[in-house]
Amino acid sequence: MDEIGDVCEPARARAGRAGGRASRVALRAAPLAEDMRPVRAGMSGGQYKPLTDAAVAQIHESALQALEQIGLSQAPPSGVKLLTDAGAIQGDDGRIRFPRALVEDMLAVAARGITLHARDPKHDLHLSGSRVHFGTAGAAVHIVDPITLDYRESTAQDLYDAARLVDNLDNIHFYQRTMVCRDIPDNLEMDLNTLYGCLSGTRKHVGTSFSDPSHVAPCFEMLYTIAGGEEKWLERPFVSNSNCFVVPPMKFAEESCIVMEDCIRRGMPMLLLSAGQAGATSPAPIALTIVQAVAECLAGVVYANAIKPGAPCVFGTWPFVSDLRTGAMSGGSAEQALLTAGCAQMHRFYDLPGGAASGISDSKLPDMQAGWEQGITNSLAGLAGLNMCYEAVGMHASLLGFCLESLVLGDDLLGQAMRLVRGIDVTPDTTSIDAMKEVCLGGSGHYLGSDQTLKLMQTEYIYPNVANRMSPKEWNEAGKPLLLDKAIARKNAILAKAGRLIEPELDAMIRAKYKIYFK
Repeated sequence: MDEIGDVCEPARARAGRAGGRASRVALRAAPLAEDMRPVRAGMSGGQYKPLTDAAVAQIHESALQALEQIGLSQAPPSGVKLLTDAGAIQGDDGRIRFPRALVEDMLAVAARGITLHARDPKHDLHLSGSRVHFGTAGAAVHIVDPITLDYRESTAQDLYDAARLVDNLDNIHFYQRTMVCRDIPDNLEMDLNTLYGCLSGTRKHVGTSFSDPSHVAPCFEMLYTIAGGEEKWLERPFVSNSNCFVVPPMKFAEESCIVMEDCIRRGMPMLLLSAGQAGATSPAPIALTIVQAVAECLAGVVYANAIKPGAPCVFGTWPFVSDLRTGAMSGGSAEQALLTAGCAQMHRFYDLPGGAASGISDSKLPDMQAGWEQGITNSLAGLAGLNMCYEAVGMHASLLGFCLESLVLGDDLLGQAMRLVRGIDVTPDTTSIDAMKEVCLGGSGHYLGSDQTLKLMQTEYIYPNVANRMSPKEWNEAGKPLLLDKAIARKNAILAKAGRLIEPELDAMIRAKYKIYFK
């Protein structure tokens, strides 16, 4: 373990002679109770607000106008009936328009303060207020090898390995499927393997999607088997559906809407996901892109609550950014960070559980560019109080590539981001000058061995697992270790000990019934 901070050699020697370093290392090695950890899932953000109160109100008003005047097209027949029965209006042009009174009524019955369950209750995600959770998501089609610099097609084994890593990384709080299993040609088998690979690798909350409405029933059959029956599933639904129910701008995605209807009726929490791209499928102004995303997700709130009032949903305003020089996506940009933080403010305005993208890197590798892009977007998302920060780690090449080593590096990064979310604890104890008197008036002249330092070194400070805080001399003596080498070593150590998290008898039964592609 590294020292708390750099100190001069005499002070280091004095601390060593007093046994201070050994005691500090032993103290840091002792596990902490969850509520004593310096960072943990669900800490409250909300300190950062890129939008003024007037701007929030203006975005809300524009979103209501868009729903009343423009509406959404291409709803499936079942959706048309649900929405018009609820009070929406289908025009001669086929578009569904939403009177503001209908939107307000549905907002009144929408679920708030929901819990996304995990198979292990200690990993349950309580979504209320500005409580922050970081996790994965995306549909990368490649795996990044940071040693050979190669991109290859992602497989079911890769997805399962990523789930196993997430299960053992404290600062990654949930696992939404990260990649497409390109080694599985049959789409139903791919959906089944995606679901089972996630659940075999982690007991944290899992998010997945279905590529066809006909796949929902067989996937739920598998879910009921893992849960111990439909009743057990309904008690604690531990998988949510990532559902792109709209195709921006302002069109329903028919098949996804049918999936949404089925999943909500089966008790599955829903991520209502609007993923426009500024300058392409959503407007170029950042504010108007937020307006469109909010309008589309408000339509989703009406739709979901028309199916089942109070259905647990995450308000998934998930707009992306275009590099307007080329039209390519720019998920690691400052504009992306602002979009995500602005969306988080709108979630708080509606007091709805919310999620958006953060942590995407446009860099092809876990390098310095990836570090600054992931650091800025995740920090602002957390400080804005975003409940569910999706795609926070592992995603490269603007969502086209996924890197297992980046999960390990990202765990450190998210720990630092959550420390920013926690902020500074100002209490009578933390501002008392008694400790200063003790050190300065006849004391040792430093705080390294003081009772206050020893008491707070674990609960006030967070220490990285792979980041290097050695002095140049120590680094040279240690053989000049590189950050990527440490990440690879930690990844390999986790995978070597992380087995399947499905009981062997149940795993054997599932493998006998379904074609499972990972070991």
